[in-house]
Amino acid sequence: MEIISNTFFEGERPLFAKNDLRLENVKFYPGESALKECSNIEAFNCEFLGKYPFWHNENVLIKHSLFTVYGRAAIWYGKNIQMIDTIVDAPKMFREIDGLFLENVKFSSAGETIWNCRNIKLRNLEVRGGDYIFMNGSDIDIDGFYLQGNYSFQDAKNVVIRNAKLDSKDAFWKTENVTVYDSELNGEYLGWHSKNLKLVNCKISGTQPLCYCTNLIIENCAMAENADLCFEYSTLQADVNSTI
Repeated sequence: MEIISNTFFEGERPLFAKNDLRLENVKFYPGESALKECSNIEAFNCEFLGKYPFWHNENVLIKHSLFTVYGRAAIWYGKNIQMIDTIVDAPKMFREIDGLFLENVKFSSAGETIWNCRNIKLRNLEVRGGDYIFMNGSDIDIDGFYLQGNYSFQDAKNVVIRNAKLDSKDAFWKTENVTVYDSELNGEYLGWHSKNLKLVNCKISGTQPLCYCTNLIIENCAMAENADLCFEYSTLQADVNSTI
């Protein structure tokens, strides 16, 4: 594997179509598509200030790195992407990814992030400004998650979430086969038009939750005082341990 370390790149496509490459302490200054059409790439302690660095990539590992606000739309149309111990300040990360693993990643402005992705495994994520995150996603496994951002998981399918706190209006709209365990769900209009939504050991707050649901299952959950006008036009089985 070729190693590039302690340097910088800028401009258009400086490492286009590279394979079997390890980057160490490399900065990517303004420019576009730095690593387009690459495969088998490892990036450690790198900093990305240019747009679209990882488009059409396969087998990428990114650790201890930073995507600045200028590194927007960084990783699209990829396969087998791993990101660990990294900070992302740029929006529109991850589109059309098959096989995405994230661990100990912090997003500060995650609007329109992780769209149309599948086969996703996430561990210990903190997301802020995450409006419309996970739209049209499928086969998602999450454990340890804080989200501040509205309209999350719209039209997502086959999702399991554990140990999460979601501050998200209109979360889980029109989803299918979603299960949430041991979590706190704060926001208006939760889960409307969903199918097979299951909530276990959760606390739910916000007006008009869980309306127009089909086959809704609630086990050992608590509804906050402001969770009024719930369950309208839904079919459900509910085990609720609080006043509604």
